[in-house]
Amino acid sequence: MRVSVINQLSLVLVFFGVNAACAQNKTDYDSERIEDNSFLIEEAYNQDPGVIQHISTFQYMNDRTWTYTFTDEWPVGGMKHQLSTTIPVMNAGFAGFGDVELNYRYQAVYTSRLAFSPRFSLVLPTGNYKKGFGNGAVGYQISLPMSFITSRKLVTHYNLGATFTPGAKAADQTTSDIRTVNYGASAILLVSPTFNFMLEAAGNTTNVKMDGVSTSGGNFLLINPGFRYAINFKSGLQIVPGISVPIGLDAAKDRVGVFAYLSFEHPLKRISRIKTN
Repeated sequence: MRVSVINQLSLVLVFFGVNAACAQNKTDYDSERIEDNSFLIEEAYNQDPGVIQHISTFQYMNDRTWTYTFTDEWPVGGMKHQLSTTIPVMNAGFAGFGDVELNYRYQAVYTSRLAFSPRFSLVLPTGNYKKGFGNGAVGYQISLPMSFITSRKLVTHYNLGATFTPGAKAADQTTSDIRTVNYGASAILLVSPTFNFMLEAAGNTTNVKMDGVSTSGGNFLLINPGFRYAINFKSGLQIVPGISVPIGLDAAKDRVGVFAYLSFEHPLKRISRIKTN
């Protein structure tokens, strides 16, 4: 029997909730660890003051489609405010640029264990909608990432968000309003300060409204096990490579692939101490 997306998400959240309930009774969670380097899930940590990050990701699936993204993250006047941009390139028989995102994120909560940083994004119609690389209209996105440290060896992350694109264009010149709800959760096992095992679950459900009639655009869910490793330099530069295996469920159940991640994080000015977040 087909399990609904809501039931799948509930199972994921229950799994991670049990981990949180079994957390160690410690008051000190301030330890060296890799932060803000997840693959499909958004962690709720803004950049440290004066530290910028450049992220490249590449996902190849067994249907021979691939997507590359480049993201730049910049703090603005401290850790509270962050600006970033995400530029996608994709291939579905032929390659092209997708719709570019301009992002603003606010660090609303940042404690020794809990972080929360709502994000608002503009999705610019830079992709060629006639070839399926974009929506041909400006989109608006809100994301609510939360991160919670359950123990000195386990960190969890939770995502919930939505994207609204009014007047989206299709290749046949028809227009529609597209609403997408995205969700996800992850558990990060801190094997060491510089090596982590990861398990992510990320999905979305889409609703398309055309001429007053709403139809489902599909439900997609990916399970993404993998690992990441940090290389720290005395200059303050941190390089984080990682790899994972995205496995499709629900409408994407026949899809499997490989996901590669590479991050360069460094201060604008040279510092003498090593940073791991």
